[in-house]
Amino acid sequence: MVLTTVDEEQAPEEARYLLTRTTQEMLSPSSRAIIELITTIMVYRFEQLTQAEVESMLGITLKETRVYREIKEEGREEATANLILRQLTKRFGDLSEEIRSSISGLPLPVLEDLGEALLDFTSLADLQVWLETR
Repeated sequence: MVLTTVDEEQAPEEARYLLTRTTQEMLSPSSRAIIELITTIMVYRFEQLTQAEVESMLGITLKETRVYREIKEEGREEATANLILRQLTKRFGDLSEEIRSSISGLPLPVLEDLGEALLDFTSLADLQVWLETR
């Protein structure tokens, strides 16, 4: 909780202290959860900084954290959905907002399936049937 209340100037030092203390004193599964919590707070607290700047500030690699993996997964989903929407628009013309929303809300594995299935679509009706069965 300290990290959410200390001044922005003090937060990096406090976070480094907590990370060091956690890794030295706790050798349990809960220490991983504490490290995740500390890094998540700092990433959101310093959202204007780049990944490299936050890593340098904390002395850790963010790629190993849950928050990094979640953000990366969200980025993949968004990029895949955008690509599929562009492909479908090029093939069938403007898509309704309902179809766009349906596609944007799909999880990555389903988006990947759609990316393959759209190659077989001959009409917008094929897309609508596919979406209804998911």
